[in-house]
Amino acid sequence: MTNTGAGAGITALTGLVGLGGTAAADTPDRPRKDPEVSPAGAPTTTTHLTAEQSAAHQALVDEWNDKLDGKTAEEILDWVNEHVIGTVAVTMSMQDTVLAELAQGRVHDAELVFLDTGYHFDETMDVAREVDERYSLPLKTVEPVLSVEEQNREYGANLYRSNPTACCRMRKVEPLARMLNPYEAWISGVKRVDSELRKDTPILDVDRTGRLKINPIAAWTDQDVEDYIEAHDLIIHPLTKQGYPSIGCATCTLPVAPGEDPRSGRWAGSTKTECGLHL
Repeated sequence: MTNTGAGAGITALTGLVGLGGTAAADTPDRPRKDPEVSPAGAPTTTTHLTAEQSAAHQALVDEWNDKLDGKTAEEILDWVNEHVIGTVAVTMSMQDTVLAELAQGRVHDAELVFLDTGYHFDETMDVAREVDERYSLPLKTVEPVLSVEEQNREYGANLYRSNPTACCRMRKVEPLARMLNPYEAWISGVKRVDSELRKDTPILDVDRTGRLKINPIAAWTDQDVEDYIEAHDLIIHPLTKQGYPSIGCATCTLPVAPGEDPRSGRWAGSTKTECGLHL
């Protein structure tokens, strides 16, 4: 994990493979590793909290989840600031900056966290730089164990195409798992309208490691997001105005025709619909 601040963040967020990046050539003469086996060098899972910590979080869910459902996102984060102990991780995809805007000045002990997969669009990296400049909350960039070039050498070129689940695991799921270790609570931008799998997303939940997961915009529609962005003059990801309503890695995201499922451009051509971060 690389800490990024107003001075260091720009350097940490540059020089990575985006839309215009060039993948390393495959090396067919070298035995490739099994993509089901993750690279060594860092934990691949999140350390479970103690039974006491998990129980305390479950008690918060039991008492407050129904009460918070129907509250505004601002009211939910005011609740977080009052009831959650310790630093809260605010996960950022950089598709939009709604969570940063909501948390700024409202959740006093929070850190913005960005997963840099190495495959992001250049425009996504530009948004990350602008977030680092605009908000006073610290921005942390989380990276996979292997660079794109190293992954190509170890597992073969274009793993995102031959085994997208393994690629997402190594470049998204496992880095997030490591990132969560210092935190007892985290905030996500999951919305119920995102997909069938997310339609029952609660405001508060306890994840598989006992951490409190807060979904302050779970009840928002895509139009709610657009209205909030306009009302608060937020940083705009330019691809959201070019037919990309849902933005992931450049290698696995296509534009979507008007009227189509907004997430249909993610992992287009495969049956995959989720990277695994929120399952």
